Amino acid sequence: MKIKPRTKKAIVLSVMVVLLVATGVLNWALNDKLLSKDEPASADTVTETFFATYRSDRDSTRESEYLYLDAIITSADSSAESKALAEEQKLALVMRMEQELTLETLIKAKGFDDAIVAIGDNGVSVVVGTEELSQEQATQILAIITDETDYTANDVKIIPYN
Repeated sequence: MKIKPRTKKAIVLSVMVVLLVATGVLNWALNDKLLSKDEPASADTVTETFFATYRSDRDSTRESEYLYLDAIITSADSSAESKALAEEQKLALVMRMEQELTLETLIKAKGFDDAIVAIGDNGVSVVVGTEELSQEQATQILAIITDETDYTANDVKIIPYN
């Protein structure tokens, strides 16, 4: 029995949506459980939850993107041009993930409790786990980003998480 290409795409997209919804529900349940302990949530707990939730959401979104790109690459009905574009996007996604992880590690090595780096087409956003950010700290983060990427200082946004 052969499944129609349109049906395959609908199944893959449905599975990705289900995975995304399941991740959201799981994040909500875990956050609710973590924050509803008998003791009030401390600022550290909320900060840890924010960073953990962001990473979890980012991972699930990227997993969905991978599934979608893999479906295009492995589909017999995809054109050679579509497959090449999907492979190119998958490679770019992997490189972006590696860069973000490297930058996060380097920023943490400078003494910050936690950091999230999001690289986009138009720039880099950095959220650091500190209430206040001194000019020296911002300069350190900016130096890391500009040294490790092709982005300029104008392309970088540094946000303290409080």
